[in-house]
Amino acid sequence: MNTFSTLAYDGPGPWILLFPLIWAAVVITVVTVLRRTVWRGRRGPWQSRGATTHGEHSPIAVLGRRFASGEIDEDEYWRRLSVLDEQFGRSLKDGPA
Repeated sequence: MNTFSTLAYDGPGPWILLFPLIWAAVVITVVTVLRRTVWRGRRGPWQSRGATTHGEHSPIAVLGRRFASGEIDEDEYWRRLSVLDEQFGRSLKDGPA
């Protein structure tokens, strides 16, 4: 009997278990590359609209720093904050920036 014919009936062997691992590695690699390049600047549907407006460089944070350093007085701070709240959708009950 030929060795090739006996191997055909023994089944695929244990190496078949590597295929799901290889596909998982490919999928993880593709998702990682896309997240670091194409999807980097986009917000997903799970993130709220205001999530990017409360960062360190947001207009509300800059206004808070100007008020804290004494560049503007309290009336000016509240007047400008009300305008920024209308634009960015943040409510005043969240507290000052």
